[in-house]
Parts: sequence; C-alpha cells; structure tokens
Amino acid sequence: MNKITTILSRFKFLKLLGNKYVLVLIFFIVWMLFLDNYSYLEHRVLNKQMEELEDNIEYYKTEIKEDSTRIKKLKNSDQIEKYAREKYYMKKENEDIYIIEFEKEKEEVDSKNNQQ
Repeated sequence: MNKITTILSRFKFLKLLGNKYVLVLIFFIVWMLFLDNYSYLEHRVLNKQMEELEDNIEYYKTEIKEDSTRIKKLKNSDQIEKYAREKYYMKKENEDIYIIEFEKEKEEVDSKNNQQ
C-alpha cells in the first residue's frame, strides 16, 4: 500500500486517473469513438461513401443532359444519317467510304478505350 501511495504522490496525473468519474468519462469516450455502432470511425467511412455517391450523382446528371441533347438531335432524319455514317461507318448504295485516322486522334481513342 505504501508503494502505491508513493507512486501516486510522485505522479499527480495518476491520482486523477483514480477518480471514478474520470474513469467513467474515459470509458465513455473510448466507447463512443471506437466500439459503438455509430462510432466516429464508422461515420468517417460513411461520409466518404456519401461523397463518392454524390460525385456519381453529379456525373450521371451531366451524362443524362448530354444524352438528352443527343436524343433531341437524333429526332431529325438528317442527323440520324450523319450519326450512322460517323459512328457505324454506314454508307449508301454505290458509295465508297475512306476512313482517315490521324495519330493523335488514334491515341486519344485508344486511351479512352483503355480507361473504360
């Protein structure tokens, strides 16, 4: 017992840790930060997921706007024909098509295909 009192008198912060209210407070803080289902760490993970989902929402909204403008353009028969010729290399009868590819355009297309 004398050893404990000498240690407590030498280190004042250990005397503070001996207080039951401080021990309960420390236990509560550790519990809320690490062990609880709604812990701080869990909230950080959930917040990161929410940010990713919000970024996805913005991306898909812009894609929807672009697609809707393309759909509006494709309601015109001339635009449908132009799109079919450019995208799918379709042609009319008795017509020859020559495809000319430049190096920079080819590299850009290859890099886009590799990203997807």
